[in-house]
Amino acid sequence: MDSISLWFIWALLASLTLNFEIYGSLGCMEEERNALLELKEAFNYPNRSASAFSSWGGEENSDNCCMWDHVKCDFITKRVIQLSLNSTKYDDETIANNRFLQGWRLNFSLFLPFQQLQNLSLADNYLLDSESVLSSSKLQNLDLSGNWLDQFPFFGTFNSLKFLNLANNYIYNFSNFQEVMKLRALETLIMDNNGIDHIPPSIGVITSLKVLSFNNNRLNGSFPEEELIKMRALETLDIGSNEIAGRFPPFIWAMNSLKSLLFSGNRLNDSIRGLCRLRNLEQLDLSWNNFSGVIPSCLGNLTSLKLLDLSSNNFVGTIPSSLFPKLKSLEFVSLSDNSFEGSFSLSSISSNSKLRVFKLRSHNNKLQVDTENPPWTASPVFQLKQLMLSNCKLNAMPRFLVGQYDLRFLDLSHNYLVGKIPTWVLTNNTNLQVLSLRNNSFTGPLILHPDRKIVEMYWLDISMNHINGELPSVFGSVFPNLLILNMSVNALQGRIPSSLGDMKRLRVVDLSSNNLYGEIPEHLVVGCELLYFLKLSNNTLQGPLLPPKSNLTGLFYLYLDNNEFSGELSTGLLNSTHLKGLDISNNLVSGEVPNWFGRFLELESLILSRNSIGGRLPESFCRLQQLSVLDLSWNNFNGIIPSCVDLSSMNYLHLQGNKFTGLIPHILNTSSSLITLDLSNNRLSGEIPDWISSLSRLRVLLLKGNNLESSIPSQICYLKNIDILDLSFNSFSGSIPPCLYEIPFGRERQIDDTFPTSEYTTLRYSSTYSYKSNLDVDRFSGDDFYTFDVREVIAFMSKSRYESYQGNVLYLMSGIDLSQNKLVGTIPNELGHLTSIHTLNVSHNHLTGSIPTTFSSLSQVESLDLSFNNLSGEIPPELIQLNFLSVFSVAYNNLTGSLPDRKAQFGTFQKSSYEGNPLLCGPPLEKSCTRSRNFPPVSIPWSSADKDSLREAFLWSFMVFYVTAFSGVIFFLYCCAYYRDKLFYVIEEKIGIPVFRGS
Repeated sequence: MDSISLWFIWALLASLTLNFEIYGSLGCMEEERNALLELKEAFNYPNRSASAFSSWGGEENSDNCCMWDHVKCDFITKRVIQLSLNSTKYDDETIANNRFLQGWRLNFSLFLPFQQLQNLSLADNYLLDSESVLSSSKLQNLDLSGNWLDQFPFFGTFNSLKFLNLANNYIYNFSNFQEVMKLRALETLIMDNNGIDHIPPSIGVITSLKVLSFNNNRLNGSFPEEELIKMRALETLDIGSNEIAGRFPPFIWAMNSLKSLLFSGNRLNDSIRGLCRLRNLEQLDLSWNNFSGVIPSCLGNLTSLKLLDLSSNNFVGTIPSSLFPKLKSLEFVSLSDNSFEGSFSLSSISSNSKLRVFKLRSHNNKLQVDTENPPWTASPVFQLKQLMLSNCKLNAMPRFLVGQYDLRFLDLSHNYLVGKIPTWVLTNNTNLQVLSLRNNSFTGPLILHPDRKIVEMYWLDISMNHINGELPSVFGSVFPNLLILNMSVNALQGRIPSSLGDMKRLRVVDLSSNNLYGEIPEHLVVGCELLYFLKLSNNTLQGPLLPPKSNLTGLFYLYLDNNEFSGELSTGLLNSTHLKGLDISNNLVSGEVPNWFGRFLELESLILSRNSIGGRLPESFCRLQQLSVLDLSWNNFNGIIPSCVDLSSMNYLHLQGNKFTGLIPHILNTSSSLITLDLSNNRLSGEIPDWISSLSRLRVLLLKGNNLESSIPSQICYLKNIDILDLSFNSFSGSIPPCLYEIPFGRERQIDDTFPTSEYTTLRYSSTYSYKSNLDVDRFSGDDFYTFDVREVIAFMSKSRYESYQGNVLYLMSGIDLSQNKLVGTIPNELGHLTSIHTLNVSHNHLTGSIPTTFSSLSQVESLDLSFNNLSGEIPPELIQLNFLSVFSVAYNNLTGSLPDRKAQFGTFQKSSYEGNPLLCGPPLEKSCTRSRNFPPVSIPWSSADKDSLREAFLWSFMVFYVTAFSGVIFFLYCCAYYRDKLFYVIEEKIGIPVFRGS
């Protein structure tokens, strides 16, 4: 380099240094500094914590506001070019406690002095709409997300604005959209999560847009096709998580500049073949829609594709193996939860060197993934970070995983994997964060090397296998940072290792359904202070429920049911005052419910059933105002339910099998959300109250086995959602209310969330993806990553035996049981209109009249019991139309005539269904209905005189027979001394009457 060039560089550096010194001494502009102080005052408010603005303004004695936090200045001009004021109104403590949170208005004119401002973030400050105008000719990026705006701000001069983020506000209409239309240089518009129901028709005016995002709104109907097609520069279109239905909008196919098309979470259907024209696509996300048909192989033409997500649709056929070798740029692939069939060879992805994520979970169990056939021509050139092959009929561990050293996420759940869990799964993958081998057939003990610590692992799920032996004593030291541990439904033996108490970050432990015994280790409940969910159900654990020194202050869910815990309700529960769910059913717990139970103010589900807990409920129960599930069944509780108990949030109430007395509690009148009410097998008396009609959501009403009386009130017919009604084994009198037919009893019932179908659900594994990111697995956040649903179980007599109904079956079951009462009158013809009912039992009453012929319309009935009444007449022959009837009884009535033809279901009923009706005839009874033609029955007329003579002859013959028999007995005792002495002994010793024996 010549001397002139060196001299020029030296002069330039000297000039820059001089400028830096000059501007550094001058600091920022005085008007900008004053404006910043005004902004500080505007963002301040009374009672905020002293530390919230400790750095706002930085060194306030310094005039150089460019050194303040939240502020960035130009290096040369020292003018403010960036203000990062996001999340500065409220401190974290205030937000966490939800105190003083209220919307407020900011005067946008405070920003006028910042003439060179280019970037402004006011996100997450609870801003309300402002009538002042926001104006800046230099501003390029404006972030107003996470506020309380309900309309577009008033924009002034914004010639340079390129980025506008209005996500997470309340802008659901476009009354002020003309303000956005002024922004002709705008390239990015983000309107996510606002409640918007349509894209504004005039949006095509902003032809400079490159990114348009309406994610997570309420978009429905059609797109403004003519407007969107004008956006020739559009590169990203995100309308995911909306309500758009119907065919895929064909105008998209002509938008050749598109690089990212994100349509997940809608209800779009039809074929996606037209997308093959978008040669520049880099991200294609159509997950969670209703697309069907086969995956077109022409998608291989999208050679720039980096993300392909077609999960959770209705794609069928085989996965085209020719697709992936063409897509050399692929980094992320998800094809999970479709209806693929046949086989798919994983070797088809072996040449995708950039691949980092591959997810495939079979939806219909008809897809088989072959990991080794055809054989891989060479070792895979990729290094995966995430691999999901769930429910893919794998029968062996994929061998190529031995060379995958960068795995963070591995899910091989719901397959047919057998043998022992390979040790290399853990030793080779030191970065592994999530491992799920759930629902396979792994056997043998779990082998861990004490010197190999898996420090990155935070989610381990090897539940539903056949792993046996004891949990290694070093378990806690091998997984020191584990957050979620699920080894339920295995064959584990021995005691719970105390080393689990060394896992200080542990949040979830599920060791249920094993063969564990002994007590809960004290070190576990003392050391794991962050434990959120503990489930040890279905083992043979003993001792107190929780050790007295328990320190599980963050525990929300505790399930210890089906063990052998004994003693009284342990004081070890006292520190877990945030409990939301507690289940200790089916144990040996005794004593009474202690008064300190009222401390569990957040309790939503309390299940104490099938123990030996007794006494009265304490008054402190009245403090439990969040209860939605209460099950105290099959204990020894007595007395009445305290009138102060708050049942306003109750969904499922089980008090059966106790000794509760008194009337049906009036406090139930407030339980408008009640779905199940089971008060059976107690000692309740009185009537069914009229206010029963207020329980409008009730689906199950069980009052069996009490001392209830009077008539069945017509108000019960207002319970339009009832599916199961059991009033049996009481003393109800009067007639059957004909209005019962007005209750649908399951007719057109849809499966919803009324009865949870699974015992508990875990958060589905999730991951972030952008082709610029590192594809790391998301760690969970918040306390809702592991939720528990109580599985409702209903016991009801059907088909002559008690059955337990739960899950989806509850939506299908319907029945009425009025048996074992004192009901009179006829069976209402209207009951024949219960066309969806499965069980009808009115046996053991005093019903009269005939069997309604309308019963032939009970098309779904499976069990019909009319026995032990006073019914008369013939059995309607139309009943043979009941094709689902499997249990039928009219035994012990006064029915006459021939039995229905032995066709269809009636061909399976035995004579026990008809016994006790002497005037019935026909098979399967032995009595024939045919008479001999040669000897017809003779009717003999009797006169009045004949009847008197017959009566007189009967009386004389009876007297002669009586005297003769009595004399014979006296003569026999006189002659047989042995029997005479026996008789005297019975009279003296058993009856207590002295007998004179003579000499």
